[in-house]
Amino acid sequence: MTDATDATDATDAFRATARSPGTPRPGGPALRVGAAIALAVIAPFVVQGYHVFQLTQILVFALAMLGVNLVTGFSGQISLGHGAFYALGAYTTMILQTQAGLPYWATPPVAAVVCFAVGYLFGRPAARLDGLYLALATFALAVTMPQILKLDALASWTGGAQGIVLDKPTSPVAAVLDDDQWLYLLSLAVVIAVFFATWNVIRGRTGRALVALRDHPVAAATMGIDIVAYKARVFGASALITGVAGSLGAIATAYVSPDSYSLFFSIQLLVGSVVGGIASIAGAVFGAVFIELAPDLASKLWAGAPWALYGILLIVCMLAMPGGIAGGVRTLRARLAGRSSK
Repeated sequence: MTDATDATDATDAFRATARSPGTPRPGGPALRVGAAIALAVIAPFVVQGYHVFQLTQILVFALAMLGVNLVTGFSGQISLGHGAFYALGAYTTMILQTQAGLPYWATPPVAAVVCFAVGYLFGRPAARLDGLYLALATFALAVTMPQILKLDALASWTGGAQGIVLDKPTSPVAAVLDDDQWLYLLSLAVVIAVFFATWNVIRGRTGRALVALRDHPVAAATMGIDIVAYKARVFGASALITGVAGSLGAIATAYVSPDSYSLFFSIQLLVGSVVGGIASIAGAVFGAVFIELAPDLASKLWAGAPWALYGILLIVCMLAMPGGIAGGVRTLRARLAGRSSK
Protein backbone atom coordinates (compact mmCIF):
# COMPACT_ATOMS: atom_id res chain seq x y z
CA MET A 1 0.00 0.00 0.00
CA THR A 2 2.86 2.39 0.76
CA ASP A 3 4.35 2.10 -2.74
CA ALA A 4 0.93 2.59 -4.31
CA THR A 5 0.28 5.67 -2.16
CA ASP A 6 3.70 7.15 -3.00
CA ALA A 7 3.12 6.49 -6.68
CA THR A 8 -0.30 8.18 -6.55
CA ASP A 9 1.09 11.22 -4.70
CA ALA A 10 4.01 11.51 -7.10
CA THR A 11 1.69 11.15 -10.09
CA ASP A 12 -0.55 13.94 -8.82
CA ALA A 13 2.46 16.18 -8.17
CA PHE A 14 3.88 15.50 -11.61
CA ARG A 15 0.57 16.24 -13.29
CA ALA A 16 0.35 19.49 -11.38
CA THR A 17 3.79 20.59 -12.53
CA ALA A 18 3.07 19.45 -16.09
CA ARG A 19 -0.03 21.66 -16.19
CA SER A 20 1.82 24.71 -14.97
CA PRO A 21 5.07 25.98 -16.46
CA GLY A 22 5.99 27.48 -13.12
CA THR A 23 6.51 31.04 -12.00
CA PRO A 24 9.84 32.88 -11.96
CA ARG A 25 11.62 32.76 -8.65
CA PRO A 26 12.14 36.07 -6.87
CA GLY A 27 15.50 37.80 -6.91
CA GLY A 28 15.80 38.53 -10.63
CA PRO A 29 17.38 35.33 -12.01
CA ALA A 30 17.62 36.90 -15.47
CA LEU A 31 19.51 39.83 -13.97
CA ARG A 32 21.91 37.51 -12.15
CA VAL A 33 22.56 35.47 -15.29
CA GLY A 34 23.10 38.64 -17.31
CA ALA A 35 25.58 39.95 -14.75
CA ALA A 36 27.43 36.62 -14.71
CA ILE A 37 27.71 36.62 -18.52
CA ALA A 38 28.93 40.22 -18.50
CA LEU A 39 31.62 39.36 -15.95
CA ALA A 40 32.62 36.32 -17.99
CA VAL A 41 33.02 38.45 -21.11
CA ILE A 42 35.14 41.02 -19.27
CA ALA A 43 37.30 38.46 -17.43
CA PRO A 44 39.91 37.71 -20.18
CA PHE A 45 40.68 41.42 -20.47
CA VAL A 46 41.30 41.74 -16.72
CA VAL A 47 43.71 38.80 -16.36
CA GLN A 48 46.50 37.74 -18.70
CA GLY A 49 48.55 34.78 -19.91
CA TYR A 50 48.10 31.52 -18.05
CA HIS A 51 45.15 32.85 -16.09
CA VAL A 52 43.17 33.27 -19.32
CA PHE A 53 43.92 29.63 -20.11
CA GLN A 54 42.65 28.70 -16.63
CA LEU A 55 39.41 30.55 -17.33
CA THR A 56 39.04 28.59 -20.57
CA GLN A 57 39.58 25.34 -18.68
CA ILE A 58 36.89 26.34 -16.21
CA LEU A 59 34.46 26.82 -19.09
CA VAL A 60 35.40 23.44 -20.58
CA PHE A 61 35.03 21.64 -17.25
CA ALA A 62 31.73 23.42 -16.59
CA LEU A 63 30.40 22.03 -19.86
CA ALA A 64 31.64 18.53 -19.04
CA MET A 65 30.05 18.68 -15.58
CA LEU A 66 26.79 19.92 -17.06
CA GLY A 67 26.69 16.58 -18.88
CA VAL A 68 27.31 14.74 -15.61
CA ASN A 69 24.65 16.80 -13.82
CA LEU A 70 22.13 16.07 -16.55
CA VAL A 71 22.49 12.30 -16.36
CA THR A 72 23.18 11.92 -12.62
CA GLY A 73 21.54 14.89 -10.96
CA PHE A 74 18.38 15.14 -13.06
CA SER A 75 17.74 11.56 -14.16
CA GLY A 76 19.38 9.71 -11.26
CA GLN A 77 21.79 7.57 -13.31
CA ILE A 78 25.14 7.38 -11.53
CA SER A 79 27.97 7.74 -14.03
CA LEU A 80 31.65 7.18 -13.28
CA GLY A 81 32.62 7.10 -16.93
CA HIS A 82 32.02 10.53 -18.46
CA GLY A 83 35.75 11.01 -18.89
CA ALA A 84 35.42 8.46 -21.71
CA PHE A 85 32.98 10.70 -23.60
CA TYR A 86 35.23 13.68 -22.97
CA ALA A 87 38.10 11.68 -24.47
CA LEU A 88 35.94 10.64 -27.42
CA GLY A 89 35.13 14.27 -28.17
CA ALA A 90 38.78 15.26 -27.88
CA TYR A 91 39.99 12.46 -30.17
CA THR A 92 37.24 13.15 -32.69
CA THR A 93 38.49 16.72 -32.95
CA MET A 94 42.10 15.54 -33.24
CA ILE A 95 41.36 13.01 -36.00
CA LEU A 96 39.24 15.46 -37.96
CA GLN A 97 42.01 18.04 -37.85
CA THR A 98 44.98 15.77 -38.55
CA GLN A 99 43.40 13.19 -40.87
CA ALA A 100 40.55 15.04 -42.57
CA GLY A 101 42.01 18.54 -42.54
CA LEU A 102 38.91 20.16 -41.03
CA PRO A 103 39.32 23.56 -39.36
CA TYR A 104 39.14 23.48 -35.56
CA TRP A 105 35.87 25.41 -35.40
CA ALA A 106 34.07 22.76 -37.49
CA THR A 107 34.98 19.84 -35.24
CA PRO A 108 32.81 20.35 -32.09
CA PRO A 109 29.50 19.73 -33.97
CA VAL A 110 30.88 16.47 -35.39
CA ALA A 111 32.15 15.47 -31.95
CA ALA A 112 28.67 16.17 -30.59
CA VAL A 113 27.04 13.81 -33.11
CA VAL A 114 29.60 11.04 -32.54
CA CYS A 115 29.33 11.26 -28.74
CA PHE A 116 25.53 11.32 -28.82
CA ALA A 117 25.47 8.16 -30.95
CA VAL A 118 27.93 6.33 -28.69
CA GLY A 119 26.22 7.59 -25.53
CA TYR A 120 22.80 6.50 -26.75
CA LEU A 121 24.04 3.08 -27.83
CA PHE A 122 25.69 2.61 -24.45
CA GLY A 123 22.77 4.10 -22.53
CA ARG A 124 20.10 1.90 -24.14
CA PRO A 125 21.17 -1.36 -22.45
CA ALA A 126 22.63 0.47 -19.43
CA ALA A 127 19.23 2.07 -18.79
CA ARG A 128 18.02 -1.30 -17.51
CA LEU A 129 20.64 -1.12 -14.75
CA ASP A 130 20.19 0.83 -11.53
CA GLY A 131 22.38 2.16 -8.77
CA LEU A 132 25.69 0.44 -8.23
CA TYR A 133 25.25 -1.82 -11.27
CA LEU A 134 25.05 1.18 -13.58
CA ALA A 135 27.96 2.80 -11.75
CA LEU A 136 30.06 -0.33 -12.38
CA ALA A 137 29.12 -0.34 -16.07
CA THR A 138 30.22 3.27 -16.49
CA PHE A 139 33.31 2.53 -14.38
CA ALA A 140 34.25 -0.12 -16.91
CA LEU A 141 33.79 2.42 -19.70
CA ALA A 142 36.20 4.84 -18.00
CA VAL A 143 38.80 2.10 -17.47
CA THR A 144 38.52 0.73 -21.00
CA MET A 145 38.70 3.93 -23.05
CA PRO A 146 42.36 4.88 -22.34
CA GLN A 147 43.44 1.30 -23.09
CA ILE A 148 41.62 1.32 -26.43
CA LEU A 149 43.26 4.60 -27.38
CA LYS A 150 46.70 3.06 -26.73
CA LEU A 151 46.19 0.07 -29.05
CA ASP A 152 48.91 -0.32 -31.67
CA ALA A 153 46.25 -1.01 -34.30
CA LEU A 154 44.88 2.50 -33.80
CA ALA A 155 48.19 4.27 -33.29
CA SER A 156 48.21 5.76 -36.78
CA TRP A 157 44.96 7.54 -35.88
CA THR A 158 45.35 8.19 -32.15
CA GLY A 159 49.09 8.58 -31.75
CA GLY A 160 49.21 5.66 -29.31
CA ALA A 161 50.40 6.18 -25.76
CA GLN A 162 52.37 9.30 -26.73
CA GLY A 163 49.35 11.21 -27.96
CA ILE A 164 49.41 13.93 -30.62
CA VAL A 165 50.20 17.63 -30.49
CA LEU A 166 47.79 19.85 -32.40
CA ASP A 167 48.30 23.25 -33.96
CA LYS A 168 46.95 25.84 -31.57
CA PRO A 169 44.37 28.08 -33.25
CA THR A 170 45.32 31.67 -33.88
CA SER A 171 43.04 34.64 -33.42
CA PRO A 172 41.36 35.82 -36.64
CA VAL A 173 41.28 39.32 -35.14
CA ALA A 174 44.79 39.48 -33.72
CA ALA A 175 44.68 43.27 -33.54
CA VAL A 176 41.84 43.05 -31.01
CA LEU A 177 42.18 39.64 -29.31
CA ASP A 178 45.23 37.51 -28.68
CA ASP A 179 45.06 33.73 -29.19
CA ASP A 180 44.12 32.90 -25.57
CA GLN A 181 41.42 35.54 -25.44
CA TRP A 182 39.97 34.33 -28.74
CA LEU A 183 39.79 30.71 -27.56
CA TYR A 184 38.22 31.80 -24.30
CA LEU A 185 35.48 33.84 -25.97
CA LEU A 186 34.84 31.07 -28.50
CA SER A 187 34.46 28.57 -25.64
CA LEU A 188 32.26 31.01 -23.74
CA ALA A 189 29.91 31.36 -26.73
CA VAL A 190 29.56 27.57 -27.01
CA VAL A 191 29.06 27.18 -23.25
CA ILE A 192 26.34 29.84 -23.12
CA ALA A 193 24.50 28.22 -26.04
CA VAL A 194 24.65 24.72 -24.54
CA PHE A 195 23.70 25.89 -21.04
CA PHE A 196 20.72 27.81 -22.42
CA ALA A 197 19.55 24.81 -24.45
CA THR A 198 19.89 22.51 -21.44
CA TRP A 199 18.02 24.95 -19.22
CA ASN A 200 15.15 25.03 -21.72
CA VAL A 201 14.99 21.23 -21.76
CA ILE A 202 15.11 20.90 -17.97
CA ARG A 203 12.37 23.44 -17.30
CA GLY A 204 10.06 21.81 -19.86
CA ARG A 205 8.06 18.60 -19.89
CA THR A 206 11.12 16.48 -20.63
CA GLY A 207 12.87 17.84 -17.56
CA ARG A 208 9.86 17.10 -15.36
CA ALA A 209 9.73 13.58 -16.77
CA LEU A 210 13.40 13.05 -15.92
CA VAL A 211 12.88 14.24 -12.35
CA ALA A 212 9.90 11.91 -12.07
CA LEU A 213 12.07 9.03 -13.29
CA ARG A 214 14.69 9.91 -10.70
CA ASP A 215 12.38 10.39 -7.72
CA HIS A 216 9.40 8.14 -8.44
CA PRO A 217 10.05 5.62 -11.23
CA VAL A 218 6.90 3.67 -10.34
CA ALA A 219 4.75 6.76 -10.80
CA ALA A 220 6.54 7.63 -14.03
CA ALA A 221 5.92 4.16 -15.45
CA THR A 222 2.28 4.38 -14.36
CA MET A 223 1.88 7.57 -16.38
CA GLY A 224 3.15 5.79 -19.49
CA ILE A 225 6.65 7.26 -19.58
CA ASP A 226 9.03 4.95 -21.45
CA ILE A 227 11.74 4.70 -18.79
CA VAL A 228 14.33 2.94 -20.94
CA ALA A 229 13.86 5.34 -23.87
CA TYR A 230 14.08 8.46 -21.69
CA LYS A 231 17.16 7.22 -19.85
CA ALA A 232 18.89 6.28 -23.10
CA ARG A 233 18.13 9.69 -24.63
CA VAL A 234 19.34 11.61 -21.62
CA PHE A 235 22.49 9.49 -21.54
CA GLY A 236 23.06 10.33 -25.19
CA ALA A 237 22.42 14.03 -24.58
CA SER A 238 24.76 13.97 -21.60
CA ALA A 239 27.48 12.31 -23.69
CA LEU A 240 26.93 14.93 -26.40
CA ILE A 241 27.51 17.80 -23.96
CA THR A 242 30.58 16.19 -22.43
CA GLY A 243 31.92 15.34 -25.89
CA VAL A 244 31.66 18.99 -26.96
CA ALA A 245 33.59 19.86 -23.80
CA GLY A 246 36.28 17.34 -24.78
CA SER A 247 36.47 18.85 -28.25
CA LEU A 248 36.91 22.36 -26.86
CA GLY A 249 39.44 21.04 -24.35
CA ALA A 250 41.54 19.50 -27.12
CA ILE A 251 41.42 22.75 -29.08
CA ALA A 252 42.43 24.81 -26.04
CA THR A 253 45.29 22.56 -24.87
CA ALA A 254 46.39 21.61 -28.43
CA TYR A 255 47.29 18.13 -27.16
CA VAL A 256 45.53 14.80 -26.65
CA SER A 257 46.87 11.75 -24.84
CA PRO A 258 45.15 8.64 -23.40
CA ASP A 259 46.64 9.26 -19.95
CA SER A 260 44.91 12.64 -19.82
CA TYR A 261 41.52 10.87 -19.68
CA SER A 262 42.13 8.24 -17.03
CA LEU A 263 39.65 6.92 -14.49
CA PHE A 264 40.81 9.63 -12.11
CA PHE A 265 39.60 12.27 -14.57
CA SER A 266 36.12 10.70 -14.68
CA ILE A 267 35.98 10.66 -10.89
CA GLN A 268 37.19 14.24 -10.83
CA LEU A 269 34.26 15.28 -13.02
CA LEU A 270 31.81 13.55 -10.69
CA VAL A 271 33.45 15.09 -7.62
CA GLY A 272 33.22 18.55 -9.15
CA SER A 273 29.56 18.01 -10.00
CA VAL A 274 28.73 16.94 -6.45
CA VAL A 275 30.70 19.79 -4.87
CA GLY A 276 29.12 22.33 -7.21
CA GLY A 277 25.57 20.95 -6.89
CA ILE A 278 24.68 17.74 -8.70
CA ALA A 279 21.05 18.67 -9.41
CA SER A 280 21.76 22.23 -10.49
CA ILE A 281 22.73 23.77 -13.80
CA ALA A 282 24.67 26.53 -12.06
CA GLY A 283 26.38 23.87 -9.95
CA ALA A 284 28.40 22.80 -12.99
CA VAL A 285 30.10 26.21 -13.03
CA PHE A 286 30.85 26.15 -9.30
CA GLY A 287 32.21 22.62 -9.59
CA ALA A 288 34.44 23.59 -12.51
CA VAL A 289 35.92 26.46 -10.52
CA PHE A 290 36.58 24.06 -7.64
CA ILE A 291 38.40 21.33 -9.57
CA GLU A 292 40.45 23.83 -11.58
CA LEU A 293 41.55 26.07 -8.71
CA ALA A 294 41.39 23.91 -5.57
CA PRO A 295 44.41 21.69 -6.44
CA ASP A 296 46.58 24.75 -7.14
CA LEU A 297 45.41 26.39 -3.95
CA ALA A 298 46.13 23.22 -1.96
CA SER A 299 49.64 23.01 -3.45
CA LYS A 300 50.40 26.59 -2.43
CA LEU A 301 49.01 26.23 1.09
CA TRP A 302 50.51 22.80 1.86
CA ALA A 303 53.20 21.81 -0.61
CA GLY A 304 54.12 18.70 1.41
CA ALA A 305 50.69 17.04 1.14
CA PRO A 306 48.47 18.95 -1.31
CA TRP A 307 46.04 16.09 -1.89
CA ALA A 308 45.49 15.73 1.85
CA LEU A 309 44.43 19.37 2.01
CA TYR A 310 42.32 18.84 -1.11
CA GLY A 311 40.52 16.00 0.67
CA ILE A 312 39.95 18.19 3.71
CA LEU A 313 38.45 20.88 1.46
CA LEU A 314 36.08 18.28 0.01
CA ILE A 315 34.96 17.13 3.45
CA VAL A 316 34.43 20.71 4.63
CA CYS A 317 32.40 21.55 1.53
CA MET A 318 30.16 18.51 1.95
CA LEU A 319 29.61 19.13 5.66
CA ALA A 320 28.96 22.84 5.25
CA MET A 321 26.94 22.57 2.01
CA PRO A 322 25.28 19.14 1.61
CA GLY A 323 23.49 20.44 -1.50
CA GLY A 324 26.73 21.62 -3.06
CA ILE A 325 27.94 25.16 -3.52
CA ALA A 326 24.87 26.03 -5.61
CA GLY A 327 22.64 24.80 -2.79
CA GLY A 328 24.63 26.83 -0.27
CA VAL A 329 24.28 29.95 -2.40
CA ARG A 330 20.52 29.43 -2.67
CA THR A 331 20.23 28.97 1.10
CA LEU A 332 22.28 32.09 1.79
CA ARG A 333 20.25 34.12 -0.69
CA ALA A 334 16.99 32.95 0.89
CA ARG A 335 18.21 33.89 4.36
CA LEU A 336 19.30 37.33 3.21
CA ALA A 337 15.96 37.84 1.47
CA GLY A 338 14.16 36.79 4.66
CA ARG A 339 16.10 39.27 6.76
CA SER A 340 15.53 42.12 4.33
CA SER A 341 11.79 41.49 4.35
CA LYS A 342 11.56 41.87 8.12
